[in-house]
Amino acid sequence: MDLSVRAERPTDLQRRALPFRDVELRAKPDGSGGDALTFSGYACITEVGYEMEDWLGSFTEVVRAGAFTKTLAENADVPFLVNHAGLTLARTKSGTMRLAEDDTGLHTEAELDPASPHVQALRSAMDRGDVDEMSFGFWITRQQWSPDFDQRDILEVSLNKGDVSVVNYGANPNTAGATLNSRDVQAHLQRLTADERREVFDRLATEFTQTTEPPASAALGLYAARARALAL
Repeated sequence: MDLSVRAERPTDLQRRALPFRDVELRAKPDGSGGDALTFSGYACITEVGYEMEDWLGSFTEVVRAGAFTKTLAENADVPFLVNHAGLTLARTKSGTMRLAEDDTGLHTEAELDPASPHVQALRSAMDRGDVDEMSFGFWITRQQWSPDFDQRDILEVSLNKGDVSVVNYGANPNTAGATLNSRDVQAHLQRLTADERREVFDRLATEFTQTTEPPASAALGLYAARARALAL
């Protein structure tokens, strides 16, 4: 199968997660008798390959050093969230979160309001060890594939209107990636030759075929599905 179709740069929001790396939630007096909470840790590690999976199979992905230089210089507006959703707990635009790229990756430091019930819930979950991963949402603006399309190097990203999140159970880096919707799949299939579409179908059929012989009606449905797939 021609893997060169991977060369098309994705235009949708991407997310990657990794286990906590140098993550700390520390309290310090705020000068008014209470505490201020500061979260720090890495949302992304650069120059370390991890396995990805798309509709063509597995490949290696590496976020290269310098991928965040441009977007950080442009003062990207990035919120600090839990599970990529809900109320914003800190934000670069307001100055309550700071992002910086160093030799390790994308470092995050967020000033959290301990009076917020959302922050209290996050603090409890971290203290109990119920959340142990970070993730970030981004757009790929520049990428490079190896000649065999077996490795993608992410050279530059945009974080503006993306996010940095603590996640209770994020996508494992081995399977992380944007989810393809049905329209995306159809668009990819239409770029393939009939033989390549047949190969995709055969791989899916092998994966989902049960060990027992299907009834005649199911077999007819299988043939009909194959005919529709090859007609795309």
